[in-house]
Amino acid sequence: MLQFALLIVIGFFVGLFVISMGGGGGAIYLGVLTAVFNLAPASAAATSIVTALPSLAIGSWLYYRQGQINFHLGNTMLISAIPSVIIGALIAPFIPTKLYNLIIGLILFVLGVQVLYKLKANSRTQNPHSSKVLPLIFGAISGLMVGVAGLSGGGPITAGLLLMGASMIQASATSSYVLICMSIIGALTHLSGGQIDWSVGICLMAGSIIGAAIAPKLMKKFAVGNGAVVLKVIMGVLLIFMGIKTFLKSSRR
Repeated sequence: MLQFALLIVIGFFVGLFVISMGGGGGAIYLGVLTAVFNLAPASAAATSIVTALPSLAIGSWLYYRQGQINFHLGNTMLISAIPSVIIGALIAPFIPTKLYNLIIGLILFVLGVQVLYKLKANSRTQNPHSSKVLPLIFGAISGLMVGVAGLSGGGPITAGLLLMGASMIQASATSSYVLICMSIIGALTHLSGGQIDWSVGICLMAGSIIGAAIAPKLMKKFAVGNGAVVLKVIMGVLLIFMGIKTFLKSSRR
C-alpha cells in the first residue's frame, strides 16, 4: 500500500513538472522505475512512455483550451520528428551507446547555454519568429532521442521554441502537443511488446494525470513577468545538467 501511495505522489510531481516545463519526464520516470522500483530497463522504458501518455493528453487539451499551442510550429516539428522516431528505433541497435551519449550530451548542453544566453539578450520576446529550418532540426533531434533511447525528447522541443522566441507557456504548451503525437507512436510500439508493468504504471498514471490537470492553470498564473524568467532559467540549467550527466555516461563506458 505504501509503495502504491509513493507511486501516486511521484507521478503527481512528474506530471506537474512535465506539463509545466514541456517535457523531460522520460528521464525522471526511467530513473525512478529502475533505481527505486528495480524494473528492468526495457520494462521501465515501456512503462514510462505509456504512463506519460494520459498526462500529456490532458495537459495538451487544457493548453488548447487556453489558446497557447502554436500548431504551425508544432506541426512543422512533427514533420521531421515522427520519421526520426521510426528511423531512430531502426538504427538504435547499430549505434554505439558511448557515441550516442556523447552527441546527445553535447546537444543538450549547448541548448541549455543558448536558452540562458537568449534570456539574457532578450527576455521580453513573446511571438516566435518564422523559420522553416529550425523547427525541422529541433523536431528531428527530439525524434531521434525518442526512437534511439526511449527518452521523452521534450528538452530539444522546448529549448528550440524558446530560442525561436516563444514565451515559456507557449513553449510548454506546444511541446506537450508535439510530445503526445510522438508518445502515441512509442506507446503503440511498446504495447505490442508486452513489457509494461501495469501495477506500477497505473499508480504513476493516476498521480501524473492530477499533476497534468493542475499544471496549465499554474503556468497561466505564474509564467509571466519574473515567473517566466525563473522558469526559463530552470529550463536552461536543467538542460545543461542533463547534458553533462549524459556526457559523463559516455566517458565512463
